Amino acid sequence: MNCSKVPVLIKFIMVFSISLDLVFSHINISNNCVLNINISSSSEDCTTLDGNWDGFLTQPCCGLPFNRYLQALARWTNQTGHIFLNSTQQIHCLTSMKNTSFDTFSCGIEKLTSGAGGCSDYSEIDIVNELGNILKSLRDDCSLMHSEGGLTKGCNQCLRTWGSLTSKSKNNSMKLEADICRFSMLILLTSQRISDESWIDKIFYCLGDNSLPLVSSVDEIGSETRHRTKFKRDLGILIGGIVGLIVIIITAVWILLKRKNEVKPSSGRYISDGSYSEESSYRKLSLKEIYSATDNLSMSNFIGQGIAGKVYKGILADGQYVAIKHIIKDEQMETFVREVTSLSHIRHPNLVSLLGHNDGPNECFLVYELCHNGNLSEWLFGKSKYLSWRQRLEIALDCARSLLFLHSYPQGSIVHRDIKPANILLSANFEAKLSDFGLSKIISIGHSYASSEVRGTFGYVDPEYQKNRHVNSYGDVYSFGIVLLQLLSGQRVINLNLQNPMPLSKMAKNLTKGGNIKEFADPKMEGKFSMEAFELMLKLALVSIGLKQQRPSMEQVVVKLEEALDLSTRVESVHL
Repeated sequence: MNCSKVPVLIKFIMVFSISLDLVFSHINISNNCVLNINISSSSEDCTTLDGNWDGFLTQPCCGLPFNRYLQALARWTNQTGHIFLNSTQQIHCLTSMKNTSFDTFSCGIEKLTSGAGGCSDYSEIDIVNELGNILKSLRDDCSLMHSEGGLTKGCNQCLRTWGSLTSKSKNNSMKLEADICRFSMLILLTSQRISDESWIDKIFYCLGDNSLPLVSSVDEIGSETRHRTKFKRDLGILIGGIVGLIVIIITAVWILLKRKNEVKPSSGRYISDGSYSEESSYRKLSLKEIYSATDNLSMSNFIGQGIAGKVYKGILADGQYVAIKHIIKDEQMETFVREVTSLSHIRHPNLVSLLGHNDGPNECFLVYELCHNGNLSEWLFGKSKYLSWRQRLEIALDCARSLLFLHSYPQGSIVHRDIKPANILLSANFEAKLSDFGLSKIISIGHSYASSEVRGTFGYVDPEYQKNRHVNSYGDVYSFGIVLLQLLSGQRVINLNLQNPMPLSKMAKNLTKGGNIKEFADPKMEGKFSMEAFELMLKLALVSIGLKQQRPSMEQVVVKLEEALDLSTRVESVHL
């Protein structure tokens, strides 16, 4: 061999070796991506931005990969509780997404990286704690994005809220920080509905496409096709405006007629006029109406006995079914005042509606909507009654939502103080409604607790409250944690039928220390439940009855229960 060619050959071998190393290193990086990114590797049309997310994306061909990256992050959040990848994880994933049509490293994805502080380092819990109110607004305003059909009116309000979350400052760093925060919330919301791909596609298209119109129409936004013409869009807006105007006129006339015939609430001895909602149907009933509705308090209409007095079912003159609580004055007058001041002016689907009262000289009555399926205690502990796993989950979620509403009430946090199965009523379709506000306490704005004597039901009272007599929302969280344990097990707070009786909370804790968790499940369910969702709900119950500083807020409780319901729904769909 010619010796002059040897150096050339060596150089060739070295270059070839380095090239191989680069190839294999690229393969290794691609394979190390922690996300399951569903994106085609084929070339795509690069003539448009295909959605720039309110200016966040500035390069062509980034719309689809950015959307799929967000969706992959949401799947990851659903499994891990984390929101953004760190820089090493992100490099691996961006490398795996690269193709000949676009460079993922210039799409803006690289801005969504943990390690920069603030929202970039938030976990699922941090977002709920720090951005809870904003998160709720975004969730509520984007909830109308239908899972089927075309682009609907839900996009309009969703897009408005999304746009309001961006920074108006000219400082680029502040704008980026605001963008990272709103994307972190979007990823969390998407993770909670990760199985609803149709909804995800619609909300990503709605928020990503900055060309969508913002209109005030109450009807649908234009045509269902993405590239609808200006004529169709304008026609849809015009029709929607006309229909909306007609609906508003009809509604206004109906309200005026209703108010005209409505009996105004009494401003009696115990009630302030300011405690009533202006449009509330709450009213004062006569003693004659009360006795007529209950057939003179006939025992055939007796449905329960509470601390404050007996409860009867009845039918008002207009045919409405009601439950009427009979309270003897001087003995339980405090209960009467609390119930009226707490419930007469607030409405929520999962709070029992107080329809009216009668304040007589020696006795008084509270009139509620009637919940035809009684209370949760009857269904958990009654031998002939049965609740499915899904019903139990939905009841827990209903109750959690009502508590979240009370704890975040604008005029001051309302603490119930007597959460237990007997005070959770079930409507005809098993929708849960929290009742009995006789022990409720309002925490003034700016205060973290109120001092009070220890009140409540044995077994459900927060041990810390028993020691320091501080009434706060975390006492309700403790009581609700005990109710969750009962929904899981179907057992009373202390089961005296066992050979070795012990509190239900201790029994649950013992099982988690190496026992078979499935033994804790109510035998009535016959094992027909998602074990993963069961474990999630059990862990939530145990942390809710832990030390105050470790307990979740009701916002976090709602998020976890929604996750458990989603897990169960997916399991049910697999077995169909």
